[in-house]
Amino acid sequence: MMAQEVASVASDSIFGVVRVSVCNLRGDGKFTSGMTTQALLGMPVKVLQYNGWFKIQTPDEYTGWVHRMGITPMSKEKFNEWNKAEKVVITAHYGSTYQQSDVHSQPVSDVVAGNRLKWEGSDGQFYKVSYPDGRMAYVSQSIAMPEKSWRKEVKKDVESIMQTAVSLMGVPYLWAGTSSKGVDCSGFVRTVLFMHDIIIPRDANQQATVGEKIEVAPDFSNIQRGDLVFFGARATADKKEDVSHVGFYLGEKRFIHSLGDVHVNSFDPNEADYDEFDAKRLLYAVRFLPYINKEDGMNTTDCNGYYLPQE
Repeated sequence: MMAQEVASVASDSIFGVVRVSVCNLRGDGKFTSGMTTQALLGMPVKVLQYNGWFKIQTPDEYTGWVHRMGITPMSKEKFNEWNKAEKVVITAHYGSTYQQSDVHSQPVSDVVAGNRLKWEGSDGQFYKVSYPDGRMAYVSQSIAMPEKSWRKEVKKDVESIMQTAVSLMGVPYLWAGTSSKGVDCSGFVRTVLFMHDIIIPRDANQQATVGEKIEVAPDFSNIQRGDLVFFGARATADKKEDVSHVGFYLGEKRFIHSLGDVHVNSFDPNEADYDEFDAKRLLYAVRFLPYINKEDGMNTTDCNGYYLPQE
């Protein structure tokens, strides 16, 4: 196709589903535009505009432009078929799908934790799956689970979520990243929680507005393991508060966050991993888990409108 040509899309394609493991959303419809966030394979989206690139909205209400190869546009009917279909969820941080039920066969694509594919059946130790665009593949049952079983079994308690958080130790910082391949600070929080079927707002300043805000006591005794801790600049007479960073509080004055890479630091100046820079810009904590599915902006996928049939 010539560079100036624009591939046609059916006029009723007002929805779409991500067709690659990690789809980059950009500020404008061009590769030179900066990334704003990412969406994952199997994620349902709304199509807002098309000009050769798609402007889409993700289940956390974030908008951005994606290359036409990033999603499969769908009519409402096809979109509802996808949402109603049984799926498998990728549970390992990294993996591949294959043309045959054999890891030595030709790969179809890579996959990352949180990817969803339509479940077409089973073959030995593999699930037979299909992509939003109709491609067929096999994925090892060792890195995936049927979505219904996964939703019943995935734990949403603090300890399970913190185990997932530390399993991402060393993953590189990536501006706008929301996958096991790379994460920014709020993307790290969002990615960890999405692995537990929880959706929260995308950016740190948005995450700071949900749940219960807690002013941190000098000895940190009033915040709990699993709370979010926020950093930035406090409001002044002539400037609004600027929330620019977030992480998970681990307890004992320690927190895990993505800055350079995912790692653990301490608020205690007597510890070797004391983070003076972030300690000085600590703003407050937010307790969010009790408010999932009880407050706008925080829900599980089975309660998020994008994952449900559209009227």
